[in-house]
Amino acid sequence: MTTSWSSIDMRIRNSSFGLPSSFVIRVSSLLATCVFFFAAAAEGQIQVDLKFKRLQYIAYEPVVATVAITNLAGRDIDLHDAHGQSWLGFEVTGNEDQPITLLATENPAAAEPLKIEAGQRVTRQFDLGSLYPVHDFGAYHVRTHVYFADLAKFFYSGTRVFEVTDAHPIWQQTVGIPDGVAAAGEVRTYSLLTNRFPDHTSLYVRVQDKDTGTVYATYSLGRTIGAEQPQAEIDRANQLHVLHCAAPRAWSYSRIGLNGELLAHSSLMETNRRPRLVHSTNGDINVHGGAIDTAAQSSRSTVPKLSARPPGLPKDQ
Repeated sequence: MTTSWSSIDMRIRNSSFGLPSSFVIRVSSLLATCVFFFAAAAEGQIQVDLKFKRLQYIAYEPVVATVAITNLAGRDIDLHDAHGQSWLGFEVTGNEDQPITLLATENPAAAEPLKIEAGQRVTRQFDLGSLYPVHDFGAYHVRTHVYFADLAKFFYSGTRVFEVTDAHPIWQQTVGIPDGVAAAGEVRTYSLLTNRFPDHTSLYVRVQDKDTGTVYATYSLGRTIGAEQPQAEIDRANQLHVLHCAAPRAWSYSRIGLNGELLAHSSLMETNRRPRLVHSTNGDINVHGGAIDTAAQSSRSTVPKLSARPPGLPKDQ
């Protein structure tokens, strides 16, 4: 049962047994101060912050949330599932404050316990697109909570908002999966799309089975110059090759697999002729022209990879 401070204060005043009113008021004020500082200390033991890299995402693109947890308890803490509660969770609402439920009954975000030393700040990244159905167009509100079993208490982040929209399709091709490959006989549709942000335009690839409605992957291939149409070619294994202009005299090459895997990615600089994709006599696709930008390749290799993104993705812009 919860007792309000006002009722405690009233009991003190009614049970003063003839003590001077000024003394009763001082005792009451002192208790109020103690209660305030105790509550403030309890609220401040764990600080939870939530951030998104962008405010806008396209449908089926990974929506990576960065959660930062700071231990202010003055001692080491262990965060783990207890009392039927996952130690970490998200609260997601869509249009008209409709709650969005997990795609699975168990929360994979909180599968592993986490120990945080006193004063330490730990960050984790989660793809909300793989945890919640956040692919419909519209705005989504997200809040993170951490359950601290030692106190049987929840600590909350502030609420953050992101929007899901769709990009502009510029190219599409449907292919079959060859014999000897998993899911042979099924079909895949490759799509290239562009999305304009306030300061740049990004090129996206999407791989899906339109018959079943399954989207295998949607992700950015990096910045693109709108005036330059990307070149797309299909090789003999029905893999997609994309060459696009990322900046003046700078080009980006990608090879994408039938299930959306990014199989190869490289940056090229324009030399005496522009790079272009060329079919060889055996059906392979090669890049003719340009030179590998070793500086860009080295820089990309130092960028931490996100688990929510296919391996080797170019740095998100």
